[in-house]
Amino acid sequence: MTPQDLTALIDATWPAKSFAHQDGWTIRNGAGGGSRVSAASQLEPDATLASAEVAMRALGQTPLFMVRHGEDTLDMTLTAAGYHIKDPVTYYTAPIAQIATQRPPAVTCFQVWPPLATQAEIWDAGGIDDARLAIMARATGPKTTVLGRVHDTPAGTAFGTIYDGTAMLHAIETTHAFRRQGPGRHMIRALAFWAQERDAHTISLLVTKANVAANALYTSLGLTPVGGYHYRIHPEA
Repeated sequence: MTPQDLTALIDATWPAKSFAHQDGWTIRNGAGGGSRVSAASQLEPDATLASAEVAMRALGQTPLFMVRHGEDTLDMTLTAAGYHIKDPVTYYTAPIAQIATQRPPAVTCFQVWPPLATQAEIWDAGGIDDARLAIMARATGPKTTVLGRVHDTPAGTAFGTIYDGTAMLHAIETTHAFRRQGPGRHMIRALAFWAQERDAHTISLLVTKANVAANALYTSLGLTPVGGYHYRIHPEA
């Protein structure tokens, strides 16, 4: 997958409120939904920073750039301008048949759309707020959420949607009391089966390198890190 393909997958499955393609950049209006929907990405190698900075400030956003694998010149330009690295992200992927091998135990995972209030509460406790729930609502492909349960108690939630044969998982959150008890693993497998039934051939997700526990979980499931990106944010932030 090329960096541009990855960007298209993110934009389709975790969409910004609006997009503008101008002066060699994609400018995203994140509407408070976090870095992934607010960062600018480069369309043309000679695009200048100033025009992107002006566009992001016009949206009330601190200038923030996504630097994808291979964009070394952009990275050096941003470094020289004083931008600092924020949240390096790893992209994981696997053939869906490799993950959809064993269904979760009975009554541990339930497909739900739209999300229930209890799921919103779990997400909110993990920092996934209403602005991010609005992102899920904007996604236009086949989509669902999974509510994970442990001992008949809500224990986690996750969102999945499909674009061009790839099931992209977002907002995987397990409550603190039930971490390391299996809900994350069960929810990912449940979403893999859901996506496989809709003819998806690949399953993917993104996670910050700093999230050591999540990286270990995804690797143990057989997902493979195949690239990623980092952000550079304006020094005023």
